[in-house]
Amino acid sequence: MKLLASIVFLIILNPVYGAFDKYFTSNTMRLDYFRTGNYNTEILSFDELISEGHWAGSIVNLIDTFDYGVHKFEVFDLASGVLIFSRNYASLFGEWQTTEEAKHTWRTFGETIIFPFPKEKVVVAFFSRARKGNWEKRFDYTIDPTSIFVSKEAKTVFPVLDIHVKGGTNSCLDVVFLPEGYTDTEMEKFKNDSRRFADFLLKSKPFSGSPDKINIRAVLASSLESGTDIPGNNTWKQTAMNSSFYTFGSERYLMTMDVKSVRNLAANAPYEQIVIIVNSPKYGGGGIYNYYSVATSDNPVADYVFIHEFGHAFGALGDEYYSSEVAYLDYYDLAVEPWEPNLTTLVDFNRKWKDMVNSKTPIPTPADNKFECSVGAFEGGGYTAQGVFRPSLDCTMKSLKYNAFCPVCQRALTRMLEFCTQ
Repeated sequence: MKLLASIVFLIILNPVYGAFDKYFTSNTMRLDYFRTGNYNTEILSFDELISEGHWAGSIVNLIDTFDYGVHKFEVFDLASGVLIFSRNYASLFGEWQTTEEAKHTWRTFGETIIFPFPKEKVVVAFFSRARKGNWEKRFDYTIDPTSIFVSKEAKTVFPVLDIHVKGGTNSCLDVVFLPEGYTDTEMEKFKNDSRRFADFLLKSKPFSGSPDKINIRAVLASSLESGTDIPGNNTWKQTAMNSSFYTFGSERYLMTMDVKSVRNLAANAPYEQIVIIVNSPKYGGGGIYNYYSVATSDNPVADYVFIHEFGHAFGALGDEYYSSEVAYLDYYDLAVEPWEPNLTTLVDFNRKWKDMVNSKTPIPTPADNKFECSVGAFEGGGYTAQGVFRPSLDCTMKSLKYNAFCPVCQRALTRMLEFCTQ
């Protein structure tokens, strides 16, 4: 009876449950595009279609049920109009829109999405979340999977090292580590760094409870030079993915605008989550939901940085700190409930973690030792000291603490892991 109930629940959540073979092959379709705009405008335009290797995601959960992120795309079967696939995500462009620079100029960012390779013609519709939280359609594109313009060229070809492989790609979370700023002579270092980062993930709760649901591989791609760009020091390096500190002017924010190169390297292995390991001792990194995460290899708190950024990229977790310098301006509208599962403005607390709060815990929750181990709603989070609330006094999403996700963050990560591995 329990199995039958689970199947019925999946069908309710996912109207195309069991229909993967009807609509898709076992390969991956990649759609590259450009997102151009300023602080309040965005325009999407098509770049190219690429046929990639084996689809690594779930073949059961085809429709995104979380409603996280600032963007989403939906894939419709052209003939019937049936929604057959969707995923939500965020982007570097979405963050850039909240910076001062976006008020004064326009920029173009390359982006890319992947989904199972369709058997018949489909329409891909792109949406962005408006300031008030509602979804607005931005662009759609019709794909003929038999078109001669779907590239079948492998953009890069590199060896892949299995770090921790426990099951099939469709029933495990597939994580790929990419090397940034490792020369040919430093590939052994990258292998060792990859094994160390794998341990960071597998020893951190809640992932430590499900090691057999996680596959980790590393692509052995070298760079011409060691390290990464540090514009503040006038340091510029020729690297595989063109990463750089000082993203949006923030010294510790280490990202890359070159998403095509990232995806080209990732395509060497089955993947759902991309982790870029940058060969540097400098503190820094970054992570964006269903985009990629970045951490440096040799910083003393590399374990914390990686897990924190992976929390962003995999679990859609928001930053819970509010006193550190960031480049964003008015990141959250206090009249709207944030989409991140670990932040709230109390506008609609019922759909967040209210069910995890003890009836004797006041909301908002005083930041004193009495509630040190309690789940509540503590003011301060999402880069602002007032109006945004976090679940616990402290957490890996707030402070420099490895393996310290609060109960709310752990639940969000567990739910995402279950979704990806069914």
